[in-house]
Amino acid sequence: MDPARPECPFQYLIETLNDNPEKKFYNIAKLGGTKYDILPYSIRVLLETAVRNCDGFLVKKEDAMNILDWKTKQNNVEVPFYPARVLLQDFTGIPAMVDFAAMREAVKNLGGDPMKVHPACPTDLTVDHSLQIDFMLKNQEVEFGRNRERLQFFKWGSKVFRNVAVIPPGTGMAHQMNLEYLSRVVFEIKDFLYPDSVVGTDSHTTMVNGLGILGWGVGGIETEAVMLGMPVALTLPEVVGCELTGLASPLATSIDVVLSITKQLRQAGVAGKFVEFFGTGVSQLSVADRTTIANMCPEYGAILSFFPVDNVTLKHLKHTGKDEIKIIQIDLSSITPYVSGPKRPQDRVAITNMKSDFQACLNEKIGFKGFQIATEKQNDIVPVEYEGNEYRLSHGSVVIAAVISCTNNCNPSVMLAAGLLARKAVEAGLMVKPYIRTSLSPGSGMVTHYLSSSGVLPYLSKLGKFEVVGYGCSTCVGNTAPLPEAIRNAIKQGDLVACRLCDCVRANYLASPPLVVAYAIAGTVNIDFQTEPLGIDPNGKNIYLHDVWPTREELQQVEEEYVISSMFKELKEKMEKGNKRWNFLEAPESVLFPWDLKSTYIRCPSFFDKLVISLQPIENAHVLLYLGDSVTTDHISPAGSIARNSAAAKYLTNKGLTPREFNSYGARRGNDAVMTRGTFANIKLLNKFIGKPAPKTVHLPSGQMLDVFEAAELYQKEGIPLIILAGKKYGLGSSRDWTAKGPFLLGVKAVIAESYEKIHKGHLIGIGIAPLQFLPGENANVLGLTGKEQFSVSFPQELFPGITLDIKTNTGKVFSVIASFENNVETTIYKHGGILNYVARRFL
Repeated sequence: MDPARPECPFQYLIETLNDNPEKKFYNIAKLGGTKYDILPYSIRVLLETAVRNCDGFLVKKEDAMNILDWKTKQNNVEVPFYPARVLLQDFTGIPAMVDFAAMREAVKNLGGDPMKVHPACPTDLTVDHSLQIDFMLKNQEVEFGRNRERLQFFKWGSKVFRNVAVIPPGTGMAHQMNLEYLSRVVFEIKDFLYPDSVVGTDSHTTMVNGLGILGWGVGGIETEAVMLGMPVALTLPEVVGCELTGLASPLATSIDVVLSITKQLRQAGVAGKFVEFFGTGVSQLSVADRTTIANMCPEYGAILSFFPVDNVTLKHLKHTGKDEIKIIQIDLSSITPYVSGPKRPQDRVAITNMKSDFQACLNEKIGFKGFQIATEKQNDIVPVEYEGNEYRLSHGSVVIAAVISCTNNCNPSVMLAAGLLARKAVEAGLMVKPYIRTSLSPGSGMVTHYLSSSGVLPYLSKLGKFEVVGYGCSTCVGNTAPLPEAIRNAIKQGDLVACRLCDCVRANYLASPPLVVAYAIAGTVNIDFQTEPLGIDPNGKNIYLHDVWPTREELQQVEEEYVISSMFKELKEKMEKGNKRWNFLEAPESVLFPWDLKSTYIRCPSFFDKLVISLQPIENAHVLLYLGDSVTTDHISPAGSIARNSAAAKYLTNKGLTPREFNSYGARRGNDAVMTRGTFANIKLLNKFIGKPAPKTVHLPSGQMLDVFEAAELYQKEGIPLIILAGKKYGLGSSRDWTAKGPFLLGVKAVIAESYEKIHKGHLIGIGIAPLQFLPGENANVLGLTGKEQFSVSFPQELFPGITLDIKTNTGKVFSVIASFENNVETTIYKHGGILNYVARRFL
């Protein structure tokens, strides 16, 4: 939008820069005197966007004045937010671009002009999530060949759509590209200056708050709305100050700081709030440390964690007169090294307690931490021959060690710490056992550059083949190579609780890069680093973790010497020249995308078949799935490999593909036929109709146990609508739009749950699925529901947030639920059949 358009009532705030009169900006400080003076910095960014985009329609003058009156209006009013830009990665970017292409098709079919369909907001899309480490990216021909259809589609989109820039594969991860290359700090359009801000589909979007750039992750469907010129609606948030004091222990990495802060903020209850950091402890944190801390805010429920400008931070927090109850104090000296796991990232384990905690997990009943291994089998040893040598596997054996976590790879200190530890370990004569599947996936070429120039990269390779596999998400989203057959057989033979990630590995730990390397050297998590050695050198001497752990001084010296500004400039110039394979990749330039009916990657979805949808009741719906607590987005729409016996595999096999060509669900998000079949296809899905983990359900009319897709297909042929029953925290996890699109295409009309993860609930509303919530203290079990009933509900035309609705069953039972809409925008979107249809009508 043009910031100087005539209808804006705040034009009197426009000023020119003193040293450059051609550059203009909104001086919002002129608005409110003392009211402005007490605004937190993050709220000032919200205010500026409201002032600049005020048009009297989507953003009204009173919206800006409500933000200015933040002190009294926080938590009480809804305000619009227009980010300066949008960030997509390819897993969520391809369905967004497919929807835009399908929208052009629908507009043309209904007599409109498809050329009008363009993203209104600048959008950057990084192709980084489809990397699979069965091939090194040194052979990029493999990646370009395997993903050619997707890449050609992306390139078509970058040509025909305004405001779309595609970062080609092999360049870097979305969050790191955001930090190193895409972030502006100050945005400039037509000589108009304003603060950089961003929303993205990647959960790591919040990292840029460490640079003082306001940004957070939203759902894919909500992001598409922003791309189409709609604001993000949010309740004017409370801002909590977080004061950092003290000095962290030399053994505590930034990851340890992150995990400790995450725990304390979660306990403090900052859900739905902005967090602003200040205090003497902030000054010792590098930008990389701050971005790593900001990255984790979704884990403790905050919208974002913001680091304002250093030299005014403490003065600002005092000057704004924040109440003491809004200040959380964290002493960095109290932080010790931790890992997270073995099943959930929020379960933190101090490395000093790792051995005892793992042994306790073996004893505990199967659950969030327990594996329920019989006492007499906990010390079992399984011999295995690999590459001519015999090894001994046991519970806790590490079989996959990947330095790949998105939390780590933007941080030079922890990546260099891993390299320095590897160098010291190699010099001490230690090695990683060859059967352990190791990998190194830096966030960008810059990370590889400083690991190489500092001389530690060869040691990572020599220690245990921690070699660069490419720049993208792989192991963390399931795109990892299979374990050697001998190792898989040994794990299954001994029913071992092996560690990291694959379908036969049960314990998954997240750790900082140096600890990943350390546990790989040890070969087990069943170790006490304080009393037990990592290994033995050639002379028979025990080598302990403290012998090879780099000191803070060593790290600072290496970082200062090798992570230098010239590297950023050099890599930026290299990026701007482009990727040779990408540059020569052919793609159509037609206004409409030429859909290939034979394609198994790109299909025109059916979301726009009916653009006029009135509010319809749900009548006699069957329950597709009866689920419990903490059902994640990975349960709903997995991103990893496609199982050979799945409904999606059957579809691809019928198309003539071999299992080697299946690729992953994440890579096939542009094909609704694959993604619908992949919905609820996670082998760990626990459906109460089945009673054990399996991607199955019961088709209630016939009593058949089927794949979820097959059952849903039968229901649709019978004209029976579907609902899902669930427990607490339904939809935890990443912002995958297919977690709503998939159930929608399966025929799901509503979800009835005890509570929802906010982004996923927004997805359900955005696609046209009703998020209904049991009354407090009630759930399916309390109400005596078996899930075999049929359910009916009507929606009044005057739908409003928090309205109570009655659910009627065919057994005569009636109970009440809450329509879990948070604001009038959400009810409007739902009444019009979802955000895609609602916005698409504007082009007609």
